[in-house]
Amino acid sequence: MNVLRPISRVSIALALILGAASCVSDRQVIAQANEQHMSLSPAVMANPDLDRYLQDIGDRIIDAAKEYDTQHVEKGGESRDWMFSKDMQFHLVNSKTLNAFTTGGEHMYIYSELFETCRSEDELAAVMAHEYAHVYGRHVHKGIQRQYLIVAGSAAVGIAAGEMAEKNSAEIGTLAGAGAMMLGQFLSMGYTRSDEANADELGFVFYTRAGWDPDRFGDFFQQLADKGLDTTPEQLSDHPTLASRVAAAKKRAANLPPGAGEWRREPVADLAGYGAKKELVAQVSASSPSDADIQSAQTLLSAVPSCVLPVDAPEQKAAQNKLELALGAIGKTVQR
Repeated sequence: MNVLRPISRVSIALALILGAASCVSDRQVIAQANEQHMSLSPAVMANPDLDRYLQDIGDRIIDAAKEYDTQHVEKGGESRDWMFSKDMQFHLVNSKTLNAFTTGGEHMYIYSELFETCRSEDELAAVMAHEYAHVYGRHVHKGIQRQYLIVAGSAAVGIAAGEMAEKNSAEIGTLAGAGAMMLGQFLSMGYTRSDEANADELGFVFYTRAGWDPDRFGDFFQQLADKGLDTTPEQLSDHPTLASRVAAAKKRAANLPPGAGEWRREPVADLAGYGAKKELVAQVSASSPSDADIQSAQTLLSAVPSCVLPVDAPEQKAAQNKLELALGAIGKTVQR
């Protein structure tokens, strides 16, 4: 066995990965997001009515962001024009995890559990505006730089990965098929506290300018706090506390300019209409098939760090452990 060949391939991979970590472009982020979407697509809930509703909300947010951007254009740097295109997609995904996230490119994901937990369109729109703000703020770019460093070793191992050992479950095998780099990215995906605070700040601007009630922006976070989900001290979490996010939203609403009332518009769906959408989500979710590909996609979704809670829920930690198991199995395969 020639041991120099795999060692040299690993060294080259590490050099490329560490070099790429120093500068992440929009094009790289979009490409990675498209690749990740291929792994997540089995869990996307395809329903024309729900697809159109979610995209209608998203388009209002994006249009508001575009108008805001023309007034706050930055000198130098990459253009944000791609962020306002019709290629930007909001996906409803079948998952019992309470979460929403974006991969930073043209894909944003709203979990069915979160959709059903929101009591009104205002609450849903606030979360969607927050996720889009992560794209606008290029927070994923910084996250990818961290990911490259964290998963460099895993990616190198994944280069020589073969078939999974027979003792591994079908789902673990399917997960490993995504590759070590992909699994490592899901394990390390997450934002800093300042990223989250900035996404709340920008999200509030987009949400308000898109016409929803500014006094309702913090309602979803207040709902979670009322359920006792705000017990983790802020210094132990990458996220601001739910209470601080609610307080910041109220302060922003109180400090809106005098003409902000002109931004108000009717919601896409009124309260009764939103209730009907929630019932439809539950029906589509319950009737979705469950095979290894879908289970794998749902595990990936569950492994994404929380973007709404101060700390990850038990099911998220369990999914993260499953991805670590898949990475470990890849490593064992390489060593054989």
